[in-house]
Amino acid sequence: MAKIDTFILTKRSLFALCAIFLAQSVFAQDWAKERLNKSPRHGEWVDLKSGERTIKAFVVYPERKDKAPVVVAIHEIFGLTDWVRGICDQLAENGVIAIAPDLLSGQTYSDADGARKAISALTKEQIKTDLDAAADYAQKIPAGNGTLAVCGFCWGGGVTFSYANENPKLKAAYSFYGPAPDEPSKVANIPCPVYGFYAENDERVGATIPKAQELMKAAGKKYEPVIYKGATHGFMREGEMPNASEANKKARDDAWARWKTLLKQL
Repeated sequence: MAKIDTFILTKRSLFALCAIFLAQSVFAQDWAKERLNKSPRHGEWVDLKSGERTIKAFVVYPERKDKAPVVVAIHEIFGLTDWVRGICDQLAENGVIAIAPDLLSGQTYSDADGARKAISALTKEQIKTDLDAAADYAQKIPAGNGTLAVCGFCWGGGVTFSYANENPKLKAAYSFYGPAPDEPSKVANIPCPVYGFYAENDERVGATIPKAQELMKAAGKKYEPVIYKGATHGFMREGEMPNASEANKKARDDAWARWKTLLKQL
């Protein structure tokens, strides 16, 4: 019995260590910070008035001589990390202004689990108010041309689909491996095409795609989901890490190639 108990304890310890390692890999993003620090593009923190409070947002500008579209980037369930700020820089590298509101502004958390709990406590009303604040700011940026789009990853990918149903000014929505809508009312007001980027090895999210396709088709909306072979949930971040698997790296590269083409259509 003692040997069995020891085995169970060891197995649990391994699972615990794996969970800790995953959380640390999300938060320890020196590789993302290094890339961001080397960027020639202008990035800055701004304060946004959101209802009765003020939130932070990170904005990056492209190097171009004419006015540019603006993309609001919605972060993962882990909060506004260096990787998300890096995504903003990469969007700017591709000719658009990117703004990522920190939906956990004013809150403190020390690890991935703390961020998850803080995100879970956000109300739908607060999320919409904060995203509206970012969208309103985006459309008033002097360097912007008035065209507005939204993107999001993981938790933010699901919020992207939801927000597309709430903001009639959007010209495009890019949802990365976030749960898709499951009822007609959640797609009825979507004013723009929704482009989905999904991982093959992510059944939790993948199972929501067929219903969303049915709903979007019935509502006369454009929804184009693409599933990347061999990829896992979070492949846009995982595929950029130094120890990325070949499948996630390829999925990230292929997704970026597709996204760049779509961004040029804004």
